[in-house]
Amino acid sequence: MPGRRTKLEFPGTDGLSIAGLLETPEDNPQAFALFAHCFTCGKDVVAASRIARSLVAKGYAVLRFDFTGLGSSDGDFANSSFSSNTADLVHAADYLREHYRAPALLIGHSLGGAAVLAAAHAIPEAVGVVTIGAPSDPEHVIKQFACDVKAIEEHGSAEVSLAGRAFTIKKQFLDDLAEQNQQQKIAQLKKALLVFHSPMDRTVSINEAEKIYVAAKHPKSFVSLDDADHLLTKAHDAEYVATILAAWATRFISEADVVSQQTTSLTKGHILVAEKNKQFTRTVLSDNHVWLADEPSSVGGGDLGPDPYEHLLAALGTCTSMTLRMYANRKNIPLDDVTVELNHNRQHLKDCEDCDAQPRKIEVLQKYITLTGELSQQQRQRLLEIADRCPVHQTLHGDLEIRTELIDAD
Repeated sequence: MPGRRTKLEFPGTDGLSIAGLLETPEDNPQAFALFAHCFTCGKDVVAASRIARSLVAKGYAVLRFDFTGLGSSDGDFANSSFSSNTADLVHAADYLREHYRAPALLIGHSLGGAAVLAAAHAIPEAVGVVTIGAPSDPEHVIKQFACDVKAIEEHGSAEVSLAGRAFTIKKQFLDDLAEQNQQQKIAQLKKALLVFHSPMDRTVSINEAEKIYVAAKHPKSFVSLDDADHLLTKAHDAEYVATILAAWATRFISEADVVSQQTTSLTKGHILVAEKNKQFTRTVLSDNHVWLADEPSSVGGGDLGPDPYEHLLAALGTCTSMTLRMYANRKNIPLDDVTVELNHNRQHLKDCEDCDAQPRKIEVLQKYITLTGELSQQQRQRLLEIADRCPVHQTLHGDLEIRTELIDAD
C-alpha cells in the first residue's frame, strides 16, 4: 500500500521547533502511531524509517521526529535531557491530536523505548506501548560514555564520542537521568505492552527487556528478535518487527480508533458514553480522559469498571474531598488528610413512617468523612458544614432537571 509523506514542524520543549515526518497510507489510517528513535539518532535512522514504511503499508499512520538538538530540530543537544525528550513526545502527541488523530500506539527504539514508557501516562488515547531494544532504566545510556562521566561531573560538561560522532554531555543530563523513577512508571503503565529485544544485542542487554517485562502489569507480551543487532540494520528484522507489531495491535486498536475519533469532538464539560460490547461494558470519554463503566459479574456484567451508581458516588465523594482540601488550604486549617466514604441505599421517609398510607422510600447517599490533623472542634464542625457545599452536592440538592433529546446518528 503506497503512502504519503508530509514534512511538518511543531513546537517542542521551551517552544523550540521540532521537525517531524508524518507517513500515512492512501486510505484512511487504522490508527496513528508515534515513533521515538534511539539515543543521538534522528528520525531518518534506518530502523525507524523501515519500520514506519512497513506499518504504513499495513494501514497505519506514523509520525517520527527529531528530538531537540538533533537532525532538523531546533535547539542544542547539550541542553537536552531525558525529561525534555519525554516532553517532546507529549508535544508530538498534542500536535497529532489537534491536527489529525491522537496516537493509539507509542513505539520507541532503544532510549526512545524508555522515553515512550515515561511519556505514556500523559497520552491517554494511547492503548499500546511498544519497546524495541530498550533499557529498563534511562540511566543505562551512561554506559555509552562511562569513561567520560568523571570529567562531566568535575567540569560540568564534556565532549564524548557516540557512534563516531562528537556530542557535548552536561552534568544536568546525568542529574536528570538519576531523578527518573522508571520502574514505577512501567508498573503504572495501564496500557498494553509489547517488548521486542534480541538476545544478541550488544548495546542493551536482553536482561533489560526482562526487567521491563517483570515490572509491567498485564496485558504484556515479549518477542525475541533472535540474531538481530541493536540498530536493526537488516531490512528483514525491521519488517518482522512491523509485521508482529501490526498483528498484535489489532487486539487493542479498534477501541483506540473509537477513542481517538470521538474525543476530538469533545470539549470540557462534555461526556460521551460509547458501547464497548453488546453487554454492559461501556467506554466513557471526556476531553482528555478515557475509562470503562460496567456492571458487576453478579448481574451479568464483566466488572471491568465502576457501575453507574459507583460513578455517581465517586463524583460526590471526589468533589466533597476537593472542596474540603481547598477550604482548609485557603483558611490555613491544619488538615493533614481527608477521606470520604460513601454508599447508596433506599430508606423509608421518616415523616411517613407513621402514616396510614403506604410509606414512601427515598434514595439516600450517605457520606462518612474522616478528618485527621490537629483540628479544634470548631474547625471540625466548620469543615463538616463545608462538606455539604461542594458543587456536586449542591447540584444534586438543587432544582435539577434532566433533559433527554434524540439526535440523528450522523
